[in-house]
Amino acid sequence: MSSKAEHERDRGSMAVEIVVLVPVLLGMLFLIVAFGRYVAAEGDTEAMARDAVRAATLERDRDSAVDAARAAAAATVPSTMTCQPAELRGAFAQGAMLTVDVSCTISWAELGFIGLPGTARVEGSSSAPLDQYRRTGGGP
Repeated sequence: MSSKAEHERDRGSMAVEIVVLVPVLLGMLFLIVAFGRYVAAEGDTEAMARDAVRAATLERDRDSAVDAARAAAAATVPSTMTCQPAELRGAFAQGAMLTVDVSCTISWAELGFIGLPGTARVEGSSSAPLDQYRRTGGGP
Protein backbone atom coordinates (compact mmCIF):
# COMPACT_ATOMS: atom_id res chain seq x y z
CA MET A 1 0.00 0.00 0.00
CA SER A 2 1.31 3.42 -0.83
CA SER A 3 1.78 6.19 1.68
CA LYS A 4 -1.01 8.21 0.09
CA ALA A 5 -3.47 5.33 0.45
CA GLU A 6 -2.60 4.88 4.13
CA HIS A 7 -3.07 8.59 4.71
CA GLU A 8 -6.49 8.51 3.05
CA ARG A 9 -7.56 5.57 5.24
CA ASP A 10 -6.66 7.44 8.49
CA ARG A 11 -8.57 10.53 7.50
CA GLY A 12 -11.00 11.61 10.27
CA SER A 13 -9.61 9.31 12.96
CA MET A 14 -8.39 12.28 15.05
CA ALA A 15 -11.92 13.69 15.16
CA VAL A 16 -13.26 10.37 16.43
CA GLU A 17 -10.56 10.21 19.13
CA ILE A 18 -11.41 13.73 20.31
CA VAL A 19 -15.13 12.95 20.40
CA VAL A 20 -14.41 9.91 22.59
CA LEU A 21 -11.76 11.47 24.86
CA VAL A 22 -13.25 14.90 25.61
CA PRO A 23 -16.28 13.61 27.58
CA VAL A 24 -14.03 11.28 29.58
CA LEU A 25 -11.59 14.08 30.40
CA LEU A 26 -14.40 16.47 31.31
CA GLY A 27 -15.96 13.84 33.58
CA MET A 28 -12.65 13.40 35.37
CA LEU A 29 -12.29 17.16 35.74
CA PHE A 30 -15.79 17.47 37.22
CA LEU A 31 -15.10 14.67 39.71
CA ILE A 32 -11.93 16.46 40.77
CA VAL A 33 -14.00 19.61 41.38
CA ALA A 34 -16.50 17.61 43.48
CA PHE A 35 -13.70 15.99 45.48
CA GLY A 36 -12.13 19.42 46.06
CA ARG A 37 -15.43 20.72 47.34
CA TYR A 38 -15.70 17.81 49.77
CA VAL A 39 -12.18 18.39 51.09
CA ALA A 40 -12.89 22.11 51.48
CA ALA A 41 -16.10 21.31 53.39
CA GLU A 42 -14.15 19.04 55.75
CA GLY A 43 -11.71 21.86 56.41
CA ASP A 44 -14.55 24.31 56.99
CA THR A 45 -16.23 22.05 59.56
CA GLU A 46 -12.94 21.54 61.41
CA ALA A 47 -12.42 25.32 61.46
CA MET A 48 -15.97 25.87 62.72
CA ALA A 49 -15.43 23.36 65.53
CA ARG A 50 -12.10 24.96 66.45
CA ASP A 51 -13.63 28.46 66.59
CA ALA A 52 -16.63 27.19 68.54
CA VAL A 53 -14.60 25.40 71.22
CA ARG A 54 -12.38 28.46 71.62
CA ALA A 55 -15.46 30.65 72.13
CA ALA A 56 -16.89 28.14 74.62
CA THR A 57 -13.75 28.06 76.76
CA LEU A 58 -13.88 31.83 77.20
CA GLU A 59 -17.26 31.69 78.96
CA ARG A 60 -17.90 31.34 82.70
CA ASP A 61 -20.83 28.88 82.73
CA ARG A 62 -22.09 25.99 80.64
CA ASP A 63 -25.19 27.71 79.21
CA SER A 64 -23.14 30.68 78.04
CA ALA A 65 -20.51 28.31 76.63
CA VAL A 66 -23.13 26.41 74.60
CA ASP A 67 -24.56 29.66 73.25
CA ALA A 68 -21.10 31.00 72.41
CA ALA A 69 -20.08 27.77 70.68
CA ARG A 70 -23.23 27.71 68.57
CA ALA A 71 -22.92 31.38 67.67
CA ALA A 72 -19.26 31.02 66.69
CA ALA A 73 -19.95 27.97 64.55
CA ALA A 74 -22.99 29.55 62.87
CA ALA A 75 -21.02 32.71 62.08
CA THR A 76 -18.58 30.81 59.90
CA VAL A 77 -20.91 28.47 57.97
CA PRO A 78 -20.25 28.82 54.23
CA SER A 79 -23.28 29.33 52.01
CA THR A 80 -22.58 25.99 50.31
CA MET A 81 -23.33 23.97 53.47
CA THR A 82 -26.19 23.48 55.91
CA CYS A 83 -25.17 22.66 59.47
CA GLN A 84 -26.75 21.41 62.65
CA PRO A 85 -26.19 23.47 65.82
CA ALA A 86 -22.80 22.78 67.38
CA GLU A 87 -22.80 20.27 70.24
CA LEU A 88 -20.70 20.89 73.34
CA ARG A 89 -19.42 17.87 75.30
CA GLY A 90 -17.46 17.65 78.52
CA ALA A 91 -17.75 18.80 82.09
CA PHE A 92 -17.64 22.56 82.54
CA ALA A 93 -15.17 22.65 85.41
CA GLN A 94 -11.68 24.04 86.00
CA GLY A 95 -9.11 22.12 84.00
CA ALA A 96 -11.73 20.02 82.19
CA MET A 97 -11.57 19.31 78.47
CA LEU A 98 -14.42 20.63 76.30
CA THR A 99 -15.17 19.20 72.88
CA VAL A 100 -17.34 20.73 70.17
CA ASP A 101 -18.81 18.57 67.41
CA VAL A 102 -20.10 20.11 64.18
CA SER A 103 -22.08 18.21 61.55
CA CYS A 104 -22.82 19.68 58.13
CA THR A 105 -24.30 18.58 54.83
CA ILE A 106 -23.17 19.58 51.38
CA SER A 107 -25.43 19.13 48.38
CA TRP A 108 -24.07 17.84 45.12
CA ALA A 109 -27.07 19.35 43.31
CA GLU A 110 -25.43 22.77 43.47
CA LEU A 111 -22.75 21.41 41.16
CA GLY A 112 -25.34 21.14 38.40
CA PHE A 113 -22.90 20.58 35.57
CA ILE A 114 -21.74 17.34 37.20
CA GLY A 115 -25.16 15.87 37.85
CA LEU A 116 -24.23 14.03 41.04
CA PRO A 117 -27.31 13.15 43.10
CA GLY A 118 -27.72 13.44 46.85
CA THR A 119 -25.71 14.96 49.63
CA ALA A 120 -22.60 14.25 51.64
CA ARG A 121 -22.23 14.62 55.39
CA VAL A 122 -19.06 16.09 56.85
CA GLU A 123 -18.21 16.30 60.52
CA GLY A 124 -15.66 18.24 62.49
CA SER A 125 -14.56 18.05 66.09
CA SER A 126 -12.19 20.07 68.23
CA SER A 127 -11.21 20.03 71.90
CA ALA A 128 -9.72 22.60 74.24
CA PRO A 129 -9.12 22.71 77.98
CA LEU A 130 -10.75 25.14 80.35
CA ASP A 131 -8.19 27.19 82.21
CA GLN A 132 -7.14 25.49 85.43
CA TYR A 133 -7.34 28.76 87.36
CA ARG A 134 -10.49 30.15 85.78
CA ARG A 135 -13.56 30.54 87.95
CA THR A 136 -16.53 28.64 86.54
CA GLY A 137 -20.15 28.61 87.60
CA GLY A 138 -21.92 31.16 89.75
CA GLY A 139 -20.78 32.86 92.88
CA PRO A 140 -18.70 35.93 93.75
